[in-house]
Amino acid sequence: MRWFVVTWAMVIPVMIFAGWGSASFPAAIALAGAGWFAWSLFEYFAHRKLFHWEPKWLWLQQMVFVIHGNHHAQPRDALRNLMPPVVSVPVGALVWSMFWLAFGDPGTWIAIGFVGGYVAYDLTHYACHHWPMSGPLGKRLKRHHMQHHFVAAHKNYGVSTIFWDRVFNTRVETKAKAHDPERPGEEALEPAE
Repeated sequence: MRWFVVTWAMVIPVMIFAGWGSASFPAAIALAGAGWFAWSLFEYFAHRKLFHWEPKWLWLQQMVFVIHGNHHAQPRDALRNLMPPVVSVPVGALVWSMFWLAFGDPGTWIAIGFVGGYVAYDLTHYACHHWPMSGPLGKRLKRHHMQHHFVAAHKNYGVSTIFWDRVFNTRVETKAKAHDPERPGEEALEPAE
């Protein structure tokens, strides 16, 4: 976890420094917001369509398992809850390059929003599996993701952007009553330690 935070705490300021002066402050904020929005859609659709893809060929099934299936097999394995920087930094550099090629220097601000969204996602995902997450937002994010793991693997694809599950009708529907026998309590959504 520490290496993840240290790595991105160095990379994102480098990106900000590289983008400095390429757009006015309001434009930079708007471009970063557009990048975050792009990330939010990418997070949802990558999780839904790629990570839960069920290909026919065995070698593709194995690749999908390595990418994400092993996380469902061992959801509390800390090594499977954060993308290692040896993978995420080169992918982030590729994303930055693509936005820069498409939009020139201001594309750096879009990349900052996209990469910032990714970092928020990965930290949220790690927290859902390893931290208690108190407070209304934390509890809601954790419950949403735990339902994905322990109630319906083909629902609740959003991790840091859970609103897309409502938009695309992939949210686990919960009963209104807390004592409904069909609704698992918080303890049922937590893996045994």
